[in-house]
Amino acid sequence: MAANNVTQAVYEQVLKRNPGEAEFHQAVKEVLDTLGPVIDKNPQYIKTGILERLVEPERQLIFRVPWQDDKGNFHVNRGFRVEFNSALGPYKGGIRFHPSVYLGIIKFLGFEQILKNSLTGLMIGGGKGGSDFNPKGKTDSEVMRFCQSFMTELFRHIGPNTDIPAGDIGVGTREIGFLFGQYKRICNEFTGVLTGKGIEWGGSLVRTEATGYGLVYMMDEVLKSNGKGIDGMNVSISGSGNVAIFATEKVQQLGGKVITLSDSSGFIYDPDGIDLDTVKQIKLIERKRIKEYVSTHKRAKYSEDCSGIWNVKCDIALPCATQNELDESAAEALVKNGCIAVAEGANMPTTLEGTEIFQNNNVLFVPAKAANAGGVAVSGLEMAQNSQRIPWTFEKAESELKIIMTTIYKSISQAAEEYGCPGNFVAGANIAGFIKVADAMLAQGLV
Repeated sequence: MAANNVTQAVYEQVLKRNPGEAEFHQAVKEVLDTLGPVIDKNPQYIKTGILERLVEPERQLIFRVPWQDDKGNFHVNRGFRVEFNSALGPYKGGIRFHPSVYLGIIKFLGFEQILKNSLTGLMIGGGKGGSDFNPKGKTDSEVMRFCQSFMTELFRHIGPNTDIPAGDIGVGTREIGFLFGQYKRICNEFTGVLTGKGIEWGGSLVRTEATGYGLVYMMDEVLKSNGKGIDGMNVSISGSGNVAIFATEKVQQLGGKVITLSDSSGFIYDPDGIDLDTVKQIKLIERKRIKEYVSTHKRAKYSEDCSGIWNVKCDIALPCATQNELDESAAEALVKNGCIAVAEGANMPTTLEGTEIFQNNNVLFVPAKAANAGGVAVSGLEMAQNSQRIPWTFEKAESELKIIMTTIYKSISQAAEEYGCPGNFVAGANIAGFIKVADAMLAQGLV
Protein backbone atom coordinates (compact mmCIF):
# COMPACT_ATOMS: atom_id res chain seq x y z
CA MET A 1 0.00 0.00 0.00
CA ALA A 2 1.29 3.48 -0.88
CA ALA A 3 2.44 5.65 1.99
CA ASN A 4 -0.29 8.23 1.43
CA ASN A 5 -2.94 5.51 1.54
CA VAL A 6 -1.46 4.18 4.77
CA THR A 7 -1.44 7.54 6.52
CA GLN A 8 -4.94 8.35 5.25
CA ALA A 9 -6.26 5.02 6.56
CA VAL A 10 -4.73 5.72 9.97
CA TYR A 11 -6.24 9.20 10.02
CA GLU A 12 -9.69 7.87 9.13
CA GLN A 13 -9.37 5.37 11.97
CA VAL A 14 -8.54 8.25 14.34
CA LEU A 15 -11.66 10.12 13.21
CA LYS A 16 -13.82 7.04 13.75
CA ARG A 17 -12.42 6.15 17.17
CA ASN A 18 -12.26 9.70 18.52
CA PRO A 19 -15.44 11.53 17.44
CA GLY A 20 -15.81 15.18 18.33
CA GLU A 21 -12.14 15.72 19.24
CA ALA A 22 -11.29 18.36 16.65
CA GLU A 23 -7.98 19.50 18.16
CA PHE A 24 -6.70 15.91 18.35
CA HIS A 25 -7.76 15.30 14.75
CA GLN A 26 -5.91 18.44 13.63
CA ALA A 27 -2.70 17.49 15.46
CA VAL A 28 -2.71 13.95 14.05
CA LYS A 29 -3.41 15.11 10.50
CA GLU A 30 -0.59 17.65 10.60
CA VAL A 31 1.87 14.91 11.57
CA LEU A 32 0.59 12.16 9.27
CA ASP A 33 0.56 14.49 6.26
CA THR A 34 4.35 14.84 6.53
CA LEU A 35 5.33 11.21 7.12
CA GLY A 36 4.79 9.78 3.62
CA PRO A 37 8.50 9.94 2.61
CA VAL A 38 9.49 8.28 5.90
CA ILE A 39 7.02 5.45 5.39
CA ASP A 40 8.26 4.91 1.82
CA LYS A 41 11.84 4.64 3.06
CA ASN A 42 11.03 2.50 6.10
CA PRO A 43 8.37 -0.12 5.24
CA GLN A 44 8.99 -1.84 8.59
CA TYR A 45 6.90 0.90 10.19
CA ILE A 46 3.89 -0.28 8.18
CA LYS A 47 4.43 -3.97 8.88
CA THR A 48 4.61 -3.42 12.62
CA GLY A 49 1.69 -1.00 12.87
CA ILE A 50 3.81 1.82 14.28
CA LEU A 51 1.47 4.57 13.06
CA GLU A 52 -1.61 2.84 14.45
CA ARG A 53 0.13 2.45 17.80
CA LEU A 54 1.47 5.99 17.81
CA VAL A 55 -1.97 7.62 17.55
CA GLU A 56 -3.51 5.43 20.25
CA PRO A 57 -2.64 6.42 23.84
CA GLU A 58 -1.16 3.76 26.05
CA ARG A 59 -3.53 4.85 28.80
CA GLN A 60 -6.40 7.36 29.13
CA LEU A 61 -7.58 8.29 32.61
CA ILE A 62 -10.78 10.20 33.41
CA PHE A 63 -11.84 10.77 36.99
CA ARG A 64 -14.13 12.96 39.08
CA VAL A 65 -12.67 15.67 41.29
CA PRO A 66 -15.03 16.67 44.13
CA TRP A 67 -14.13 19.76 46.16
CA GLN A 68 -15.66 22.25 48.57
CA ASP A 69 -15.57 26.04 48.24
CA ASP A 70 -15.11 28.52 51.09
CA LYS A 71 -18.88 28.84 51.56
CA GLY A 72 -19.27 25.11 52.11
CA ASN A 73 -20.75 24.39 48.67
CA PHE A 74 -19.73 21.17 46.93
CA HIS A 75 -18.55 21.01 43.32
CA VAL A 76 -17.50 18.23 40.96
CA ASN A 77 -15.04 18.71 38.11
CA ARG A 78 -13.56 16.19 35.72
CA GLY A 79 -9.87 15.26 35.78
CA PHE A 80 -7.80 13.78 32.94
CA ARG A 81 -4.40 12.20 32.41
CA VAL A 82 -3.45 10.75 29.02
CA GLU A 83 -0.25 8.71 29.19
CA PHE A 84 0.38 8.63 25.47
CA ASN A 85 3.76 7.06 24.76
CA SER A 86 6.61 5.81 26.95
CA ALA A 87 9.00 4.48 24.28
CA LEU A 88 11.70 7.02 25.15
CA GLY A 89 11.15 7.29 28.89
CA PRO A 90 8.53 8.03 31.57
CA TYR A 91 5.53 10.08 30.48
CA LYS A 92 6.20 13.82 30.68
CA GLY A 93 3.78 16.65 30.08
CA GLY A 94 1.86 19.39 31.82
CA ILE A 95 -1.39 19.66 33.75
CA ARG A 96 -3.84 22.29 32.48
CA PHE A 97 -6.67 23.79 34.57
CA HIS A 98 -9.08 25.65 32.28
CA PRO A 99 -12.84 25.49 31.53
CA SER A 100 -12.09 24.48 27.91
CA VAL A 101 -10.36 21.26 28.95
CA TYR A 102 -11.90 18.02 27.73
CA LEU A 103 -10.46 14.72 26.56
CA GLY A 104 -9.80 15.94 22.99
CA ILE A 105 -7.68 18.88 24.17
CA ILE A 106 -5.64 16.64 26.46
CA LYS A 107 -5.10 14.09 23.68
CA PHE A 108 -4.01 16.77 21.22
CA LEU A 109 -1.51 18.13 23.74
CA GLY A 110 -0.30 14.66 24.72
CA PHE A 111 0.19 13.62 21.10
CA GLU A 112 2.21 16.77 20.39
CA GLN A 113 4.22 16.10 23.54
CA ILE A 114 5.48 12.75 22.21
CA LEU A 115 7.38 14.32 19.32
CA LYS A 116 8.29 17.50 21.22
CA ASN A 117 9.92 15.47 24.00
CA SER A 118 11.66 13.31 21.43
CA LEU A 119 13.21 16.38 19.83
CA THR A 120 14.76 17.53 23.11
CA GLY A 121 17.05 14.48 23.14
CA LEU A 122 16.07 13.79 26.76
CA MET A 123 14.82 10.40 27.99
CA ILE A 124 11.15 11.35 28.35
CA GLY A 125 7.95 10.07 26.79
CA GLY A 126 4.75 12.00 26.08
CA GLY A 127 1.71 12.65 28.25
CA LYS A 128 -0.67 15.40 29.33
CA GLY A 129 -3.33 16.04 31.94
CA GLY A 130 -5.72 18.56 33.35
CA SER A 131 -9.21 19.47 34.45
CA ASP A 132 -12.09 21.74 33.44
CA PHE A 133 -11.61 23.53 36.78
CA ASN A 134 -11.05 27.29 36.51
CA PRO A 135 -8.62 28.63 39.15
CA LYS A 136 -9.40 32.26 38.23
CA GLY A 137 -11.42 33.97 40.93
CA LYS A 138 -10.83 31.16 43.41
CA THR A 139 -9.18 31.73 46.78
CA ASP A 140 -5.91 30.02 47.70
CA SER A 141 -7.87 27.75 50.05
CA GLU A 142 -10.28 26.70 47.29
CA VAL A 143 -7.43 26.01 44.86
CA MET A 144 -5.63 24.01 47.54
CA ARG A 145 -8.68 21.84 48.25
CA PHE A 146 -9.21 21.24 44.53
CA CYS A 147 -5.54 20.31 43.98
CA GLN A 148 -5.58 17.95 46.95
CA SER A 149 -8.69 16.21 45.60
CA PHE A 150 -7.17 16.03 42.09
CA MET A 151 -3.95 14.47 43.40
CA THR A 152 -5.82 12.03 45.65
CA GLU A 153 -6.77 10.20 42.47
CA LEU A 154 -3.80 11.06 40.25
CA PHE A 155 -1.10 9.91 42.70
CA ARG A 156 -1.68 6.23 41.96
CA HIS A 157 -0.88 6.76 38.27
CA ILE A 158 2.32 8.85 38.47
CA GLY A 159 5.83 8.62 39.89
CA PRO A 160 9.41 9.80 39.23
CA ASN A 161 10.04 6.80 36.95
CA THR A 162 6.49 6.46 35.58
CA ASP A 163 4.88 9.82 34.82
CA ILE A 164 6.17 13.26 35.81
CA PRO A 165 3.57 16.02 35.29
CA ALA A 166 4.43 19.71 35.06
CA GLY A 167 2.43 22.94 34.98
CA ASP A 168 0.53 24.40 32.04
CA ILE A 169 -2.25 26.97 31.62
CA GLY A 170 -3.83 27.59 35.03
CA VAL A 171 -1.20 25.56 36.85
CA GLY A 172 1.72 27.55 38.19
CA THR A 173 4.02 27.24 41.19
CA ARG A 174 1.10 27.64 43.61
CA GLU A 175 -0.84 24.74 42.11
CA ILE A 176 2.25 22.57 41.72
CA GLY A 177 2.99 23.20 45.40
CA PHE A 178 -0.45 22.04 46.52
CA LEU A 179 -0.30 19.02 44.21
CA PHE A 180 3.19 18.07 45.38
CA GLY A 181 2.27 18.48 49.03
CA GLN A 182 -0.64 16.08 48.68
CA TYR A 183 1.48 13.53 46.78
CA LYS A 184 4.16 13.69 49.49
CA ARG A 185 1.53 13.32 52.18
CA ILE A 186 -0.03 10.24 50.58
CA CYS A 187 3.14 8.48 49.41
CA ASN A 188 5.43 9.52 52.29
CA GLU A 189 8.29 10.37 49.96
CA PHE A 190 10.02 13.47 48.60
CA THR A 191 10.76 12.71 44.95
CA GLY A 192 10.94 14.54 41.63
CA VAL A 193 7.41 13.47 40.71
CA LEU A 194 6.38 16.96 39.53
CA THR A 195 8.33 19.70 37.79
CA GLY A 196 7.77 23.42 38.00
CA LYS A 197 8.32 23.32 41.76
CA GLY A 198 9.43 26.29 43.83
CA ILE A 199 13.17 27.01 43.68
CA GLU A 200 13.55 26.46 47.42
CA TRP A 201 12.14 22.92 47.31
CA GLY A 202 13.40 21.26 44.16
CA GLY A 203 12.58 23.57 41.28
CA SER A 204 14.98 24.67 38.57
CA LEU A 205 16.16 28.16 37.80
CA VAL A 206 15.15 29.25 34.26
CA ARG A 207 12.00 27.07 34.35
CA THR A 208 9.73 30.14 34.41
CA GLU A 209 11.63 31.72 31.54
CA ALA A 210 12.32 28.51 29.63
CA THR A 211 9.58 28.37 27.00
CA GLY A 212 9.88 32.05 26.08
CA TYR A 213 13.68 32.04 26.08
CA GLY A 214 13.80 28.80 24.11
CA LEU A 215 11.35 30.16 21.55
CA VAL A 216 13.61 33.13 20.86
CA TYR A 217 16.76 30.99 20.78
CA MET A 218 15.04 28.87 18.11
CA MET A 219 14.04 31.92 16.09
CA ASP A 220 17.57 33.29 16.36
CA GLU A 221 19.00 30.03 14.95
CA VAL A 222 16.52 30.07 12.06
CA LEU A 223 17.35 33.68 11.21
CA LYS A 224 21.11 33.16 11.46
CA SER A 225 20.91 30.25 9.03
CA ASN A 226 19.35 32.69 6.57
CA GLY A 227 21.89 35.45 7.07
CA LYS A 228 19.73 37.52 9.42
CA GLY A 229 19.30 38.10 13.17
CA ILE A 230 16.85 39.39 15.76
CA ASP A 231 18.80 42.60 16.30
CA GLY A 232 16.80 45.51 14.85
CA MET A 233 13.70 43.43 14.08
CA ASN A 234 10.14 44.45 14.99
CA VAL A 235 8.48 41.50 16.73
CA SER A 236 4.76 40.96 17.26
CA ILE A 237 3.95 38.66 20.20
CA SER A 238 0.49 37.51 21.30
CA GLY A 239 -0.33 36.56 24.87
CA SER A 240 0.98 38.05 28.10
CA GLY A 241 1.65 35.02 30.27
CA ASN A 242 5.06 33.61 31.09
CA VAL A 243 5.82 32.50 27.51
CA ALA A 244 5.04 35.90 25.99
CA ILE A 245 6.67 37.90 28.78
CA PHE A 246 9.96 36.03 28.73
CA ALA A 247 10.02 35.81 24.95
CA THR A 248 9.76 39.60 25.05
CA GLU A 249 12.61 39.75 27.54
CA LYS A 250 14.92 37.62 25.40
CA VAL A 251 14.03 39.47 22.18
CA GLN A 252 14.96 42.73 23.88
CA GLN A 253 18.21 41.25 25.18
CA LEU A 254 19.11 40.28 21.61
CA GLY A 255 18.37 43.76 20.25
CA GLY A 256 14.88 43.30 18.84
CA LYS A 257 11.82 45.46 19.54
CA VAL A 258 8.56 43.85 20.70
CA ILE A 259 5.61 45.99 19.65
CA THR A 260 2.51 43.97 20.68
CA LEU A 261 1.18 41.81 23.51
CA SER A 262 -2.35 40.60 24.26
CA ASP A 263 -4.68 38.80 26.63
CA SER A 264 -8.19 37.41 26.21
CA SER A 265 -9.69 40.91 26.35
CA GLY A 266 -7.61 42.53 23.58
CA PHE A 267 -4.13 43.61 22.52
CA ILE A 268 -1.75 46.54 22.94
CA TYR A 269 0.47 48.08 20.28
CA ASP A 270 3.39 50.26 21.35
CA PRO A 271 5.39 51.71 18.44
CA ASP A 272 8.18 52.64 20.88
CA GLY A 273 8.56 49.03 22.00
CA ILE A 274 6.89 47.28 24.91
CA ASP A 275 8.00 48.43 28.37
CA LEU A 276 8.48 45.02 29.97
CA ASP A 277 8.68 46.29 33.55
CA THR A 278 5.20 47.75 33.19
CA VAL A 279 3.84 44.50 31.73
CA LYS A 280 5.38 42.42 34.53
CA GLN A 281 3.82 44.72 37.11
CA ILE A 282 0.39 44.49 35.47
CA LYS A 283 0.33 40.78 34.66
CA LEU A 284 2.59 39.04 37.18
CA ILE A 285 2.10 41.18 40.29
CA GLU A 286 -1.23 42.99 40.00
CA ARG A 287 -2.81 40.30 37.77
CA LYS A 288 -4.79 42.90 35.82
CA ARG A 289 -5.76 43.19 32.16
CA ILE A 290 -3.22 44.19 29.53
CA LYS A 291 -5.28 47.29 28.67
CA GLU A 292 -3.93 48.93 31.86
CA TYR A 293 -0.68 49.41 29.93
CA VAL A 294 -2.01 52.33 27.88
CA SER A 295 -2.81 54.37 30.99
CA THR A 296 0.92 54.95 31.56
CA HIS A 297 2.18 54.74 27.97
CA LYS A 298 0.36 57.40 26.00
CA ARG A 299 1.64 56.46 22.52
CA ALA A 300 0.47 52.89 23.00
CA LYS A 301 -2.93 51.82 21.67
CA TYR A 302 -5.34 49.19 22.96
CA SER A 303 -7.77 47.24 20.77
CA GLU A 304 -10.45 44.83 21.97
CA ASP A 305 -10.34 42.58 18.89
CA CYS A 306 -7.55 40.10 19.67
CA SER A 307 -7.39 38.86 16.09
CA GLY A 308 -6.37 42.34 14.94
CA ILE A 309 -2.94 41.85 16.48
CA TRP A 310 -1.78 40.11 13.30
CA ASN A 311 -2.67 43.14 11.18
CA VAL A 312 0.16 45.09 12.84
CA LYS A 313 3.16 45.36 10.52
CA CYS A 314 6.11 43.34 11.88
CA ASP A 315 9.19 41.40 10.80
CA ILE A 316 8.68 38.43 13.12
CA ALA A 317 5.53 36.95 14.68
CA LEU A 318 5.54 34.81 17.82
CA PRO A 319 2.02 33.55 18.65
CA CYS A 320 2.09 32.70 22.37
CA ALA A 321 -1.57 32.80 23.44
CA THR A 322 -3.60 29.69 22.59
CA GLN A 323 -4.41 27.10 19.92
CA ASN A 324 -5.70 28.20 16.50
CA GLU A 325 -5.36 31.92 17.20
CA LEU A 326 -3.54 32.52 13.90
CA ASP A 327 -5.89 31.54 11.08
CA GLU A 328 -5.87 31.89 7.30
CA SER A 329 -6.81 35.57 7.20
CA ALA A 330 -4.27 36.43 9.90
CA ALA A 331 -1.54 34.56 8.03
CA GLU A 332 -2.42 36.44 4.84
CA ALA A 333 -2.22 39.75 6.71
CA LEU A 334 1.24 38.91 8.08
CA VAL A 335 2.49 37.92 4.62
CA LYS A 336 1.08 41.11 3.10
CA ASN A 337 2.81 43.23 5.75
CA GLY A 338 6.21 41.67 5.09
CA CYS A 339 6.58 39.25 8.00
CA ILE A 340 9.58 37.01 7.27
CA ALA A 341 9.44 34.48 10.13
CA VAL A 342 6.92 32.89 12.52
CA ALA A 343 7.61 30.55 15.45
CA GLU A 344 4.90 29.07 17.66
CA GLY A 345 5.18 29.77 21.39
CA ALA A 346 1.74 28.38 22.23
CA ASN A 347 0.65 24.83 21.39
CA MET A 348 -0.70 24.67 17.81
CA PRO A 349 -1.61 28.39 17.59
CA THR A 350 -1.62 28.31 13.78
CA THR A 351 -4.36 26.56 11.81
CA LEU A 352 -3.44 24.13 9.03
CA GLU A 353 -4.59 26.72 6.48
CA GLY A 354 -2.43 29.40 8.10
CA THR A 355 0.60 27.14 8.05
CA GLU A 356 0.09 26.43 4.36
CA ILE A 357 -0.01 30.14 3.56
CA PHE A 358 3.29 30.74 5.35
CA GLN A 359 4.97 27.86 3.56
CA ASN A 360 3.62 28.88 0.16
CA ASN A 361 4.97 32.41 0.66
CA ASN A 362 8.44 31.40 1.87
CA VAL A 363 7.86 32.64 5.42
CA LEU A 364 10.23 30.83 7.79
CA PHE A 365 7.83 28.84 10.01
CA VAL A 366 8.72 26.74 13.07
CA PRO A 367 5.97 24.62 14.68
CA ALA A 368 5.34 24.47 18.41
CA LYS A 369 6.75 20.99 18.95
CA ALA A 370 10.17 22.41 18.07
CA ALA A 371 9.85 26.09 18.91
CA ASN A 372 8.30 25.86 22.38
CA ALA A 373 10.18 22.77 23.57
CA GLY A 374 12.23 24.90 25.97
CA GLY A 375 9.71 24.46 28.76
CA VAL A 376 9.75 20.68 28.80
CA ALA A 377 13.52 20.75 28.20
CA VAL A 378 14.11 22.61 31.47
CA SER A 379 11.54 20.36 33.15
CA GLY A 380 13.81 17.50 32.11
CA LEU A 381 16.77 19.39 33.54
CA GLU A 382 14.80 19.82 36.78
CA MET A 383 14.35 16.03 36.89
CA ALA A 384 18.12 15.63 36.56
CA GLN A 385 18.75 18.07 39.38
CA ASN A 386 16.19 16.29 41.58
CA SER A 387 17.90 12.95 40.93
CA GLN A 388 21.29 14.42 41.81
CA ARG A 389 19.90 16.41 44.77
CA ILE A 390 22.03 19.29 43.44
CA PRO A 391 20.60 22.62 42.18
CA TRP A 392 22.17 24.27 39.14
CA THR A 393 22.95 27.94 38.70
CA PHE A 394 20.82 30.11 36.41
CA GLU A 395 23.74 30.35 33.99
CA LYS A 396 24.21 26.59 33.78
CA ALA A 397 20.51 25.88 33.27
CA GLU A 398 20.19 28.59 30.59
CA SER A 399 23.32 27.33 28.85
CA GLU A 400 21.87 23.81 28.70
CA LEU A 401 18.58 25.21 27.40
CA LYS A 402 20.34 27.06 24.58
CA ILE A 403 22.28 23.92 23.62
CA ILE A 404 19.06 21.89 23.48
CA MET A 405 17.26 24.46 21.31
CA THR A 406 20.23 24.72 18.96
CA THR A 407 20.36 20.94 18.68
CA ILE A 408 16.62 20.80 17.93
CA TYR A 409 17.07 23.30 15.11
CA LYS A 410 19.88 21.26 13.60
CA SER A 411 17.90 18.01 13.79
CA ILE A 412 14.72 19.39 12.20
CA SER A 413 16.70 21.19 9.50
CA GLN A 414 18.69 18.06 8.67
CA ALA A 415 15.58 15.86 8.62
CA ALA A 416 13.83 18.25 6.23
CA GLU A 417 16.88 18.22 3.97
CA GLU A 418 17.25 14.43 4.05
CA TYR A 419 13.61 13.79 3.14
CA GLY A 420 13.44 16.22 0.26
CA CYS A 421 11.77 19.26 1.79
CA PRO A 422 14.58 21.66 2.78
CA GLY A 423 13.38 24.58 4.89
CA ASN A 424 10.10 22.86 5.78
CA PHE A 425 10.49 22.82 9.55
CA VAL A 426 7.00 21.37 10.09
CA ALA A 427 7.97 18.24 8.19
CA GLY A 428 11.45 18.28 9.68
CA ALA A 429 10.17 18.41 13.26
CA ASN A 430 7.61 15.67 12.67
CA ILE A 431 10.09 13.41 10.90
CA ALA A 432 12.97 13.87 13.33
CA GLY A 433 10.74 13.37 16.36
CA PHE A 434 8.86 10.43 14.83
CA ILE A 435 11.84 8.36 13.71
CA LYS A 436 13.38 8.36 17.17
CA VAL A 437 10.13 7.26 18.80
CA ALA A 438 9.30 4.72 16.06
CA ASP A 439 12.71 3.05 16.27
CA ALA A 440 12.40 2.78 20.04
CA MET A 441 8.97 1.20 19.67
CA LEU A 442 10.37 -1.31 17.19
CA ALA A 443 13.20 -2.22 19.53
CA GLN A 444 10.80 -2.80 22.43
CA GLY A 445 8.49 -5.18 20.56
CA LEU A 446 4.72 -5.33 20.60
CA VAL A 447 3.92 -2.99 23.48
